[in-house]
Amino acid sequence: MATFDQALRLVQLLEDELMRRRPQIQRNSDYYRGIQKLAFASDQFRKFHGDRYRDFADNWVPVVSDSPVERLTVNGVKPAGATEADKESWRVWQMNGLDADSQLGFLGAVNSARSFVLVWGNPDDPDTPEVTFEDAAQCVIAYEPGSRRKRRAALKRWDGGTTSYATLYLPGEVWKFKRAQLGASSKSPQMQSVDEELSRWDLRDTAETGDEANPQVNPLGVVPMVELPNRPTLSEDPISDITGVIAMQDAVNLIWAQLFTATDYASFPQRIVLGAEVPEIPILDAEGKIVGSKPVDMERFAVDRVMFFTGEDVKVTEWTAANLEAYTKVIEVAVAHIAAQTRTPQHYLIGKMANLSGDALLAAETGLVKRVQEKQLWFGQALREMFRLIALAQGNDSKADAIAAGQVVWADAESRSHAQMADALTKLRQIGFPFEFLALRYGLTPTEVADLMLMKQREADMDPVAAASALLARTPGAPAEPADEETPEAA
Repeated sequence: MATFDQALRLVQLLEDELMRRRPQIQRNSDYYRGIQKLAFASDQFRKFHGDRYRDFADNWVPVVSDSPVERLTVNGVKPAGATEADKESWRVWQMNGLDADSQLGFLGAVNSARSFVLVWGNPDDPDTPEVTFEDAAQCVIAYEPGSRRKRRAALKRWDGGTTSYATLYLPGEVWKFKRAQLGASSKSPQMQSVDEELSRWDLRDTAETGDEANPQVNPLGVVPMVELPNRPTLSEDPISDITGVIAMQDAVNLIWAQLFTATDYASFPQRIVLGAEVPEIPILDAEGKIVGSKPVDMERFAVDRVMFFTGEDVKVTEWTAANLEAYTKVIEVAVAHIAAQTRTPQHYLIGKMANLSGDALLAAETGLVKRVQEKQLWFGQALREMFRLIALAQGNDSKADAIAAGQVVWADAESRSHAQMADALTKLRQIGFPFEFLALRYGLTPTEVADLMLMKQREADMDPVAAASALLARTPGAPAEPADEETPEAA
């Protein structure tokens, strides 16, 4: 068991790693929400026009992030050696609302390069452990040296009001800490620095931990937090799907800003007057006599679009309107680059399709399908470990071992029409695939398939002829059905 000093040291080290990751996580979150600064602009352009486009973003990041997440649907988990998905694991999944929250976890991993899932006991319902997906900005896991799966410790750190909280998960125990939130004071920066030096993590008292011991024993015997990595690498951090999109997103926003500016100033022919002084209008007294003059209000002239100029050398010429199509063509190329780099179908981005056949549409989505299947592979490993932790929390060690060698059941990543799906399943049925397999392939969850099989059984029970035929077919030594008589033509 770790000592207080050892636990405190672990919290500080893991918090430092978490703080290192947070700037990139926050940047990716801002881009997903459309909070984007105008980049690549010259100092002059930013000075005169930056404020006009402060809140504008032609945001392509959500399309890139959402396109794989909408096809990531968990239908259950099948332990090794089982012929169907585990019903109890699915009950815990549904009781925790993970059919919805899992989508949040997958989206968090796609945007932030990773997300986490935490499994812990539920004092209100000992048979149903609590399972929650956690944000990458609040959690971090330390692994055994040289391993990407063996977890040594995990930290969850969050702020509430003026207090920061941290929970350290170790294989044998759980430590709960708190401290004053740094930077939440109204003191001067110098005094805040003194407070930070004096502020240290302290153990939460029993009133805050629900009368539980602190530290408390970890009954699972393993770190109960699992990481869902997005596009992991052998030695570096996982990669967010939007990391490569940000630079092109900045370019698109800048080109739109330049296009809007050109629209204001150069989208119409501009007429200019040469060889004339600034026109003036007379000033009249109460009797209508001219007593002076004043320059014409040029802003008013811009609205009225009418002005008279006199003089022998006055000339009028014009500048032609700017070709705004040049800007839109560059934007189209930039969006095409985003589609190619992220394997997002172009019809997701440009929003138009022209006479595409079903086969052409499937081909256009092949890159996205492969991208989703890669995520099913990596997320599936983490979810399998999550289901194993659920079994451990329920005290079922044998199921935990079977789930560790099992597989997560995913919905089909490909998008097909009902006609295409029905045709494909019919052909599979003709070559001998069982109905239960076809129902799963159609996209039904294991629970729905079980209900469907019961419905089919009830239908068979209500049809005595069909039931008798089925019984005869299962009876050993039953005579075979008579073959059709050979016709003269066949002879």
